[in-house]
Amino acid sequence: MSATDEGVFRRAMGADFDRLHPQLQRRFGVGVGAGYGCIGRGVMSEVRRGPWWTLPFLMLGAARNIMFPERGRDIPFIIDNHPYVDSLGRETVTFVRTMTIRPGRRRRFDATMIYSEARGRIVDYLGTHQHLAVDLALSVTDDGGLRLTSGEQRFYEGPVAFRFPMLLSGTAHLTERFDDDKQCFVIDLEVRNRLFGLLFGYRGEFVCEFPALTDAPAATKPYREEPRE
Repeated sequence: MSATDEGVFRRAMGADFDRLHPQLQRRFGVGVGAGYGCIGRGVMSEVRRGPWWTLPFLMLGAARNIMFPERGRDIPFIIDNHPYVDSLGRETVTFVRTMTIRPGRRRRFDATMIYSEARGRIVDYLGTHQHLAVDLALSVTDDGGLRLTSGEQRFYEGPVAFRFPMLLSGTAHLTERFDDDKQCFVIDLEVRNRLFGLLFGYRGEFVCEFPALTDAPAATKPYREEPRE
C-alpha cells in the first residue's frame, strides 16, 4: 500500500485509526487513493465566541476565513472534505466549513491538511493563504470518536517565518463522534486561550455523502500554497 493509498489520517494515526467507529473510519478515510470525498450537511446548534474584546481578533481572522465574530443558534452548515494533490506533490484534504449565519450572510472556516513526514503528524494550514501551519495531535475516545488537539503554530509569509506565541493565540479542542441512535455525526469545537478562556466554538450534527472524486473543486482550495511545514 502506498502512502497516498493510506490517506493522511491513517498515516498520522497508525493502528489507532482502526479503533475509530466504522463511520468515522469512512469519513476520515477520505483520500486520493481511496477515490472519494466527504460532504457533510447539518445544523450547528450553537456557534459561540468569547467576550467583546475577542472581536478584533475574530474579525481579523474572518478576512482570511479563520474563525469569525458572529454567534447564533440553529445555523445551517456544510463541510467539504475533498482530497487532492497540491502543486508541491503533497496529498491534501480540504476542511471547508460554510455556515449560513443569517439570510445573506455566510461565513467560512477554511483549512487544508497534509501528513508531514518530517513532523510525523498532520499539519493543518489555516485560512485562504496557508499563512498559519498548526501541528495536530489525534487520539481515539472510548466510544470510537476522534479527538483533535492543536499544538505548535507557525506563521509564514514570504521571507517571514516564526513560531506563533500561544499567549496570543488559542488551542483548538475538537471531538467528533457518530451517534448510532440518530445516525449522524456529532461535532464539538472550542478554541481557548490559556489565559483568557474561550475565543470561538461551535457544536452541531450532520449527515454525510461520499462522492467519488480525486480532486477538490477550485473554490475549496487555498489561494496560496505554503511549502514550509
